Amino acid sequence: MLRVGVMVSGGGTNLQAILDAIDNGSIRNAKVEVVISNNRNAYALERARNHGIQAVCMSPKEYESREAFNEALLQKVDEFQLDLIVLAGFLVAIPEAMAKKYERRIINIHPSLIPSFCGVGYYGLKVHEAALARGVKVTGATVHYVDSGMDTGPIILQKAVEVQEGDTPETLQRRVMEQAEWVILPQAIDMIANGT
Repeated sequence: MLRVGVMVSGGGTNLQAILDAIDNGSIRNAKVEVVISNNRNAYALERARNHGIQAVCMSPKEYESREAFNEALLQKVDEFQLDLIVLAGFLVAIPEAMAKKYERRIINIHPSLIPSFCGVGYYGLKVHEAALARGVKVTGATVHYVDSGMDTGPIILQKAVEVQEGDTPETLQRRVMEQAEWVILPQAIDMIANGT
């Protein structure tokens, strides 16, 4: 059984997609052990509690330095003996020590087709704003392994989504979540859990 930890900063819609996929059998041989957020008000923590999963909040603001936070975060993650860490909208850079220690065991969902619209500054609505400003006809989502760079690790899965006439960043974000993120993130976890 793959022991999974999910790290999230906001509402946790990707977390919900994972939990639903475990419940309906689309993700086999995996269990979410902990949900960690840097935001005490993240609805994702509530989703975790409602599912009987331990919910942990760790904010960099509560530590005297980023180094102290990074150390505490790594210690907390280690406590759960996780096989896989899923970054599902986690807006905190993963400490390099953690990226090294959990090499090929941390995955991230990014709301574009990497290498487009990724890296520093590209998160949330900013990705979709940039895609629309550039006039792309196709966007999508990418699941990739996390390394010490920003959105630079090996790609696991991608799924394209068409940009439609009159799209706003918000409508595009919703379509990318529904048609791509909520599909390929559970699929990637199932592949990793079952060695396929």
